[in-house]
Amino acid sequence: MDRQALAEFLLRRREQLKPSDVGLGAGARRRTPGLRREEVAQLASMSTDYYARLEQQRGPQPSVQILASLARALRLTPDERDYLHRVCGHSAPDRTMFTDYVHPGMLRVLDRLDDTPAFVVSVLDEVLIQNDAARALLGDASGLEGLERSGIYRWFAHPDDERGRYPLADHPRHSRVLVASLRAAYGALGERSRAGDIVRELSSGSAEFAELWDVHEVRRRFEDHKVLIHPEIGPIEVDCQALFTEDESQALIVLTAAPGSDAESKLELLRVLGTQRV
Repeated sequence: MDRQALAEFLLRRREQLKPSDVGLGAGARRRTPGLRREEVAQLASMSTDYYARLEQQRGPQPSVQILASLARALRLTPDERDYLHRVCGHSAPDRTMFTDYVHPGMLRVLDRLDDTPAFVVSVLDEVLIQNDAARALLGDASGLEGLERSGIYRWFAHPDDERGRYPLADHPRHSRVLVASLRAAYGALGERSRAGDIVRELSSGSAEFAELWDVHEVRRRFEDHKVLIHPEIGPIEVDCQALFTEDESQALIVLTAAPGSDAESKLELLRVLGTQRV
């Protein structure tokens, strides 16, 4: 681990970012350019003290998970993300496989979407980052780990818990879409990937999944209109728009409601209340 290179790199990247680059307000007049240490720590979901020690060439070697959070907070490019891993003594992530890295362009768009639910997902339907409106509508996905992070896995492994947000009549169609999407990811990532792990687990644990998997339908698309059921507010009709990265490994999903509709009022209520109970 090259502590000096890490410290200098973090400092320079922090100085080059403006609050508006990461969705923060300018606030009081700043004596130095760029973000404050506490702002980077907040964006990376770590303590300010821990981040400060990294810039001061102290502290333990950061884990791969910590580096992923820092790369996201500092809006690093893939090359910069690889460099960060290497100076910390880790191998650079394999770009051909799935990673938790979120493209900085996606993050810049997401930072500007604070009035409607929006989130970034992987090809395995794993929520990589979500705004407050998405958390209020769909729940907080940040605490999920392992295969549980995949919405595809949860849909078949825990149907009683996961399917309550969709009308019963939509369940068969949604199941087909998820399996077809997983088939596309499996073809791209291979049987030894996380996609392969999901296929093996669900093939032995869900008869519904096994039957749909044998159909060999391959399709990756998001429904352009759906009904979501919020546990307190009830059904909400939303339009779904997806913005993909160039390699289509990630998608920014934006949910909106028709102007003047009852659904728009419900989304506005959720936005105002945030993640508090109604």
